[in-house]
Amino acid sequence: MDCEGKATNPNTTDNIEFAEPSATNHQPLKLLRDTEARLRRATVATLVPILPPKLSKKVQATSSLAENSLNELAEIELDQISDFDLRPARIQVGLSFVGFGALMILVLLLDLNTLHSELSTIGQIRQYWYQYVWFVSLGVTGMFILGREAMRPMPRRPKLKKDKF
Repeated sequence: MDCEGKATNPNTTDNIEFAEPSATNHQPLKLLRDTEARLRRATVATLVPILPPKLSKKVQATSSLAENSLNELAEIELDQISDFDLRPARIQVGLSFVGFGALMILVLLLDLNTLHSELSTIGQIRQYWYQYVWFVSLGVTGMFILGREAMRPMPRRPKLKKDKF
């Protein structure tokens, strides 16, 4: 059995022209704005005729508010965002992970103590170990994010131009 492929006509060579990239280089935030706007406008146009008048006005107002917000976001230059600008966001994500993990462990313990009070502590852990591990892992992940951020060298602030008098 011959497994090698053979060309049907080895003498002809086809020069395939590839499509040239468009001159308008879309940035990700502009692409998000355009895609979301296209989907939102179609959804709003479908919903407005079947909704009560009061609710349809609120949907249209919210849609225009979303349009303005996405236009502002699309103006952001992603290349201009520095490491210093992202530091608060990384800290907030770490704190969110820690807080959510702790809150969910508290909710799990409250649920187990009120709805499953017949179980002992060992029985609760034996039956709900997966949830314990999941929520503890979220908290540990948040602590790793915060620790990483704490060990980073402090980024330098961008220098502001001072006017000389």
